[in-house]
Amino acid sequence: MRIIIVGGGAAGFFAAIRCAELNPDAQVTILERGKEVLGKVKISGGGRCNVTHACYTPRELIKFYPRGSKELLGPFNRFACGDTQGWYEDRGVALKTENDGRIFPVSNRSQSIIDCLMDSLKQQGIQLLTQKNVSTLHPPSENQAQWKIECQKGEVFLCDKVMIASGSNSRIWDHLSALGHQIIPPVPSLFTFNIKDDRIKDLPGLSVPMAQISIPQLKLQTDGPLLITHWGLSGPAILKLSAWGARVLAPIQYQFRIHVNWISVSTEETLQSLRENKSAFSKRKIFKHAQFGVPTRLWQSLLRSAGILPDNNWADLNKKQLNQLALQLTQADFEVKGKSTNKDEFVTAGGVDLKEIDFKSFSSKRHPSLYMAGEVLNIDALTGGFNFQAAWTGGWIAGEAMASKV
Repeated sequence: MRIIIVGGGAAGFFAAIRCAELNPDAQVTILERGKEVLGKVKISGGGRCNVTHACYTPRELIKFYPRGSKELLGPFNRFACGDTQGWYEDRGVALKTENDGRIFPVSNRSQSIIDCLMDSLKQQGIQLLTQKNVSTLHPPSENQAQWKIECQKGEVFLCDKVMIASGSNSRIWDHLSALGHQIIPPVPSLFTFNIKDDRIKDLPGLSVPMAQISIPQLKLQTDGPLLITHWGLSGPAILKLSAWGARVLAPIQYQFRIHVNWISVSTEETLQSLRENKSAFSKRKIFKHAQFGVPTRLWQSLLRSAGILPDNNWADLNKKQLNQLALQLTQADFEVKGKSTNKDEFVTAGGVDLKEIDFKSFSSKRHPSLYMAGEVLNIDALTGGFNFQAAWTGGWIAGEAMASKV
């Protein structure tokens, strides 16, 4: 039995290895269009590779997937984060769990993951061919018993089963569309917000540990760490909001307004605390002592926006200034004009319509000997190792299905 996997990424490697393990007689080949394989694995997590996440309950795990949560519940009950962790550790890769739940190799090097996958590929005798750009996919027919895959340089490959694990690839989506699959138009997910505002202009690098971010016009809200950058706002809270809002932010061309609650405390509670501070610290310079855990320079910027002067004592603050400061802390309004891609975590929302996939095998409902996993499907997740987990899971299950001699 001949099996070809199109795409040398996380899902493709995992599928190839699992298939070859279960069926040593199968001839498994990976076709990769680029010169290198496992590109996203290499750059993920700033070059450390965020392998997966310490979320071990499938029903909790699916909550991190804006698209694909319902469909992934069954697959995650078969192979999820703990299984991925065990898979790598069984092969000698020591892993560690960080405080936020992200799991990395102890080496802090993505090369540890790449080496493990490449070694497993060699052990199973899997053929890896690079610079093989697929130009056409012909399914089995009355005149042709096998899949026929043609590459741009004229090479032809025949196989009994084919898997597409090509990631976000418009040309492959065109091929799948020609085979009758519906493609949900891709849009960016996991991006940062471009904001030009004097309040954050000179504060790149400052962060707060827990902010609440909302887009009132779209009724979207998330929370998490927030980072000020040279181009605006980033960090887990922003990336999370961009993922959940990916499909509705694209049509408005990423022009919208957000509200930032820097301290995750209600406006009423904040105002009450400010009043208490005015009484308790009446003779203290307000600029010198930041409150609510806000970085000093950000605190001072918000004070200026509230009309408070550097030489003001707490006792000098009037009712209007207290109200304005409470609003700047809890309902700061910013205008977003565009986005910037987080290159390490670039993900798209879109791909093959999930209604056309049998998630017991990750096979096509239109072509039973065609399999798909990874970003070629309309599945995407938040940052934290969740996108990789969907790829490992899909690859593992598709690999098992392809190993079957049926």
